[in-house]
Amino acid sequence: MTTLPASALRRIGAAFLLAMMALGLAGCGVNTIPTEEERAKAAWSEVLNQYQRRSDLIPNLVETVKGYAQQEKDVLTQVTQARANATSIKVDADTITDPAKFQQFQSAQGQLSSALGRLIAVAEAYPDLKSNQNFLALQAQIEGTENRIAVARRDYIEAVRVYNTELRTFPGVLWANTLYRGNKPMETFTVSQEQMQVPKVKFN
Repeated sequence: MTTLPASALRRIGAAFLLAMMALGLAGCGVNTIPTEEERAKAAWSEVLNQYQRRSDLIPNLVETVKGYAQQEKDVLTQVTQARANATSIKVDADTITDPAKFQQFQSAQGQLSSALGRLIAVAEAYPDLKSNQNFLALQAQIEGTENRIAVARRDYIEAVRVYNTELRTFPGVLWANTLYRGNKPMETFTVSQEQMQVPKVKFN
């Protein structure tokens, strides 16, 4: 029977010890903070994608309504300005950890939602517009996008809740104060309980 040299036994022992330490750290949740951080960032990206989709639909909707209801100049102007304001806000990786930036973003999108709702409501006073196929198609796309925005915001809120909780509770708080000291809590949307449970939007 062959006997391994002492140096080889030490290397095997060290490798085994490192493997056991790695398993022990994983079991203590050392990877949970970066995992939940990436999940929240992915959810935020989906929120931005849906807001961008809505923004892309608005110019065609404004032009369609303008063709039938030019006298609704104030409403048309409000939507155009609200869209310009919302799209002028710079959104980057720091937005979700900066309370002021996040509030600015949320406020601008909220103003655009309100203006868009008023624009859609204009159709009630214009039967020709209300029955226009292009308007109906855009209205359906806007409604679908609003519902997807609601779902994306709900998913983001939940992902941030999990991430922020991990930063503040044991054992995550230990890793947050040692290995992940640069990680900050993320901002979240203010949303009613009804919006959290029923992501269904219709303008009429």
